Amino acid sequence: MSRLVRELRRRQRALALFGLLLVALTPVALGLQQLDSRTLAGVNVWVKPAKFLFSIGLYALTMAWFFAYVRPERRGAPMLRALVVVLLFSGGFEAAYITLQGARGLESHFNFSSPLYVTMYALMGLFATLLVGTSLPLAWEIGRRPAPGLRRDFVAAVVIALILTFLLGGGLGGYMSTQYGHAIGAVAGRVPLFGWNRAGGDLRVAHFLGMHVQQAIPLLAVAVSAAREGVRWSVLLGGAALYAAVTIAAFLQAIAGQAAIPA
Repeated sequence: MSRLVRELRRRQRALALFGLLLVALTPVALGLQQLDSRTLAGVNVWVKPAKFLFSIGLYALTMAWFFAYVRPERRGAPMLRALVVVLLFSGGFEAAYITLQGARGLESHFNFSSPLYVTMYALMGLFATLLVGTSLPLAWEIGRRPAPGLRRDFVAAVVIALILTFLLGGGLGGYMSTQYGHAIGAVAGRVPLFGWNRAGGDLRVAHFLGMHVQQAIPLLAVAVSAAREGVRWSVLLGGAALYAAVTIAAFLQAIAGQAAIPA
């Protein structure tokens, strides 16, 4: 673990430290669930902060890891420095506000109870867009100027993953933010750990898949790295297409009011 932390810090120190901080705070939020019995819509008030601390932390750590795939002389380029600042500020805002609202026993998302909370929710949407938008300049830089020694199929895997993170994760998250809630149709039961609706549709399923394509496609490329080049490309392109199709299918299933994992 210490070697992994050192490597992350070597690749992009600011993003690594930010991501590690949020991941380290996740067990704190989990522990507070045992001490604080307050609930919102039947869910402990600390569940959402725990989820978002870990999710934003993982996003930052993945981006830090990907920085090593940019040519060393380009890692300090103005565009990439701006990317880091935007990610830290937008991710920090999201994590802080969601945690604050959880601590106060109030909703952060879909809270239209006052002009202040409507404004804060709009700001959350803006910063969430900026956060996921940081994937695009990194994809551009890796695609145009990859670090020496990287195979073309692996470079393609990282670039595809970053672009799909924006299109699927950002796009589906944006759609969800325009609704009055993430559940569609009947609401009853929850998927363990994730909390997804088991009686009707839940837009969070497709959004979750869309965000974690960032890790899934590069891991797929690593899994077939020992295969012949033609096989690697076939698996990469086919796997990316299949992943996108499954994510879109989960979205269509949700808006039809059907549960991804029925009770």
